[in-house]
Amino acid sequence: MASPLVPEPDWVRVRASGKINLALRVGGVRPSGYHPLATVFQSVSLFDEIAVRWAAPGRFSVSVQGEQADLVPTDETNLAVRAARLLAEHYGPGRLGADITIRKTIPVAGGMAGGSADAAGALLACSVLWDLDTTPDELRTLGAMLGADVPFQLMGGTALGTGRGDELMPVLSRGSYHWVLALSEDELSTPEVFRRFDELTPDAPDELAMPTDVMNALVAGDAPGLGAALINDLEPAAATLRPGLLRILQTGRELGALGAIVSGAGPTCAFLAVNEAAAVDLSVRLSSEGMCRAIRRVTGPVPGARLIN
Repeated sequence: MASPLVPEPDWVRVRASGKINLALRVGGVRPSGYHPLATVFQSVSLFDEIAVRWAAPGRFSVSVQGEQADLVPTDETNLAVRAARLLAEHYGPGRLGADITIRKTIPVAGGMAGGSADAAGALLACSVLWDLDTTPDELRTLGAMLGADVPFQLMGGTALGTGRGDELMPVLSRGSYHWVLALSEDELSTPEVFRRFDELTPDAPDELAMPTDVMNALVAGDAPGLGAALINDLEPAAATLRPGLLRILQTGRELGALGAIVSGAGPTCAFLAVNEAAAVDLSVRLSSEGMCRAIRRVTGPVPGARLIN
């Protein structure tokens, strides 16, 4: 087992999970520039660790280690830094500062909300570090100011997201689901995928149907039904930008996955297995195909950002 990110007692540590979109329905772009969404999120057991400690007032630094660490900005654009600054501005302007360390496991620009997870982790960790009197709802409200996925990354579990994806309602999910993730060598820009979606879907609807097939399968604990119901309106756009995704998805289906989907804006591909043994077998067989940077087995749902001190 890996050693703790920072064992010193003056650090506060949080573990934040990645997510898969089990359903992602996308409407036409609004004048605001945003697209209405109806999505079912599920947090899965692929985690980043975020650690914070006191720094001089007004100082916010970040260092990053782990997988793809070189792809994560370490300046003011880093989402964890932005989260810490936002929290400080609301609760202690001019008084608060933080050094932030992130250990990455969630893929960068992979459609699993890794940056949003780091922001959620920083919000929670700094609120504890600075002993702020914040509620979960207040943190989620601040999180929505940073990005549409951040509120869910704080909440975790399984939830229906509407609006920009930040208006959340918990979804009953029976049992645990076994996923195999195919991680790509390349990244995909979410704005670029949405622009391609607009080009491919000029008649996207303004009103979205709720993904009831996915939610019904979750309530019933029906893994085959869930596999058949997985849907992502961004998948065709992502596939035109990364044509190899279609081959990966088809290969996973041929190797026995109950269902296959591009997670979020991609390029991570998620395959649902009937049980743990099937997930182990699928992961080995997918890995032998040599089409991906890495293969990971995860389960869901799991909690959102949580203290691990």
